[in-house]
Amino acid sequence: MKILFVYPEIPITYWGFQYALKFVSKKAGYPPLGLLTVAALFPEHYEKRLVDMNVSKLKDKDILWADYVLISAMAVQQESVRTVINRCHELGRKIIAGGPLFTSDYEEYDDVDYLVLNEGELTVPAFVRDLEKGVAQHIYTTQEWADLRSTPVPLWNLIDFKKYATMNIQYSRGCPFNCDFCNVTTLYGHVPRTKDTAQLLKELDSLYNAGWRGGIFLVDDNFIGNKKKLKQEVLPALTSWMQEKKYPFYFFTEASINLADDEELMQMMVKAGFNTVFIGIETTNEESLVECNKLQNKDRDLIKCVKKIHSFGLQVQGGFIVGFDHDNATVFEKMVHFIQESGIVTAMVGLLNAPKGTKLYRRLAKEGRLIDNFSGNNTDYSINFIPKMDKNLLVKGYQHIVETIYSPHRYYERVFKFLNEYKPAEFMAIKKLNFCHLKALVKSIIHLGLLGPERFYFWKLILWSLLKRPKLFPLAVTLCIYGFHFRKVFSQLHQ
Repeated sequence: MKILFVYPEIPITYWGFQYALKFVSKKAGYPPLGLLTVAALFPEHYEKRLVDMNVSKLKDKDILWADYVLISAMAVQQESVRTVINRCHELGRKIIAGGPLFTSDYEEYDDVDYLVLNEGELTVPAFVRDLEKGVAQHIYTTQEWADLRSTPVPLWNLIDFKKYATMNIQYSRGCPFNCDFCNVTTLYGHVPRTKDTAQLLKELDSLYNAGWRGGIFLVDDNFIGNKKKLKQEVLPALTSWMQEKKYPFYFFTEASINLADDEELMQMMVKAGFNTVFIGIETTNEESLVECNKLQNKDRDLIKCVKKIHSFGLQVQGGFIVGFDHDNATVFEKMVHFIQESGIVTAMVGLLNAPKGTKLYRRLAKEGRLIDNFSGNNTDYSINFIPKMDKNLLVKGYQHIVETIYSPHRYYERVFKFLNEYKPAEFMAIKKLNFCHLKALVKSIIHLGLLGPERFYFWKLILWSLLKRPKLFPLAVTLCIYGFHFRKVFSQLHQ
């Protein structure tokens, strides 16, 4: 049996980092972890190939080689998904599909031969058994949650490591919170499920033995969902592993703002090699926090929390949303002020949308306010429901936020603030610059220091970093490149 695993193309987006990747000569930020894991669930004797359309073209001969083409995707990839499906139909190959897009919106893909939905640990084995017997059904689904201790090590041999800027692994699924706009709990449940510590280290061993050195994104939607296990088992073991291997990796992940309440946990994370966390701030409007059930963010000084996390050696990347029913015309300038004061350099601001399966989607459907499908792109100026605020005012206010915070003056102002307050662990400083880093530096000097509208701010930051915080120089250059990417994304969307 020959299976071709296909990861459709991601359009140019905020988190796609397509413009930033050119500075380091990489094709994509991360490999398709879901597909690599699903591939390991298929029998070993199957022939397997993978085409990530973000790093290489999908050719007709690739499709014709396979007995079946298996696609996994997120909502943002739906345009590319439709192209792949049509090509498979034209070439006479049967399609297997799964992942978040198909699980949430399977009704839209009735022309797919086999829909293997929900968590693959449960549905893939059942599908394979039926496929080998010649009695495969159209849809495989389950209401149960998988035991992550049964999750195999991803098949890293299916990818070319040199094409990617960062690797990724998963430790847990699920989130204890219940924000009404988020589909994480719909897809993965409220109770965080985790892998065993030995299992996590085995996955790190697999990357280490494959020669990977550098960043690893733990894709958990809330890494600190089970703090007790992290403190008692996982982080101590991870720290020992990293110290033994002389810190070959650095980690970043997603967490909730209550991380700021636990100094011991922050210290342990940094000691284990973490240097960045993405946190959903969403809004500074207390009424909007109640509206969307983001109660973990309510009644706290969010700027103080962010600065505290920075001071412990973890850079905060933040998610922000405008368009809640309780938002008014003052929300835009307040958000600009918050982002600038907090020193959150990577501040993703998006218009509120309602993904299928969320409480927000069900409420808006009941109110008759849904008007479109969710694009999956957090920053493309689209909104799939009728907002309470005048839509033109909302979009114009949103545009004001992103144009302001990513203008060279405001962006570099934020970088300075962050780097002045950030206190990374000594062992996390880069030991030596490799060729990839040097290429990025040269390209940044050309594109940002000589040609870009930000060149004055660029040189001011570079010289300051070299003289005042030399250990943060690589991070300073990285943030300059990120700013270039973010400006390009928003400027192109507004054209």
